Amino acid sequence: MSNNTMLFGMYRMGYHGRATVHGFRGVASTWLNEAGYSADWIERQLAHDERNEVRGAYNSAQYLAGRRAMMAAWSEQISNFAAAVDQTQG
Repeated sequence: MSNNTMLFGMYRMGYHGRATVHGFRGVASTWLNEAGYSADWIERQLAHDERNEVRGAYNSAQYLAGRRAMMAAWSEQISNFAAAVDQTQG
């Protein structure tokens, strides 16, 4: 998926000029790190390259099971945020 796909999706949701894709990625990374998830899982989910070249050359792990659970928790948190906003507006 290209960056423009995400950007135009945000525009269609009404976030034009109010938020960035990078900002949402930063919020997710911060929350996931604060929640205690593995840094390896988070960095792989964000499609970041391994900074340690030797480790990156040998470690091809995708951490799929852990990442699925982590993203399910993040999805639930987003739903909680949305519900809280709905209650204050409503």
